[in-house]
Amino acid sequence: MKIMLAYDNSRNAKKALQVTLDMFKPLQPLIILIGVVEESLDTSSSSTGLYEQQKAEFRSFLREAADVVGDQDLDVEVILAEGDARKMILKAVEHKKPDLLVIARHSNEPDGGFISRSLNLLVDEFDHMTFGSVSAFLARRAPCAVLIQSCQ
Repeated sequence: MKIMLAYDNSRNAKKALQVTLDMFKPLQPLIILIGVVEESLDTSSSSTGLYEQQKAEFRSFLREAADVVGDQDLDVEVILAEGDARKMILKAVEHKKPDLLVIARHSNEPDGGFISRSLNLLVDEFDHMTFGSVSAFLARRAPCAVLIQSCQ
């Protein structure tokens, strides 16, 4: 069995990873972790540096998550993609052909403080109005079963 899990190091992604491991460990699945770094539209040198820093942080987060999976004596693959999260995850699903795609549901409880929560709500509202959520996009288009973890 192959399980792909979209991972962004958020509180909910960490919970989704642990719940997935708890639920499916007896089946000894291959866990495929995918993280997506969204490309910046700004081409300035400072933006490029920030993007490279973000990519390095994502790589580190994915390695830490892979270690968690490995500690459960499960096989793990890691994919770090660049671009639109919805499209990159869908592309990875089509290429790797997992039996199940696991996505953490977006929380109403952001990881940061007041300013982070306010900005997060504004960005989420804009994203929902223009693009829809990643989980809704993938639930409609993924060619495999999709499990959206509530993580409450």
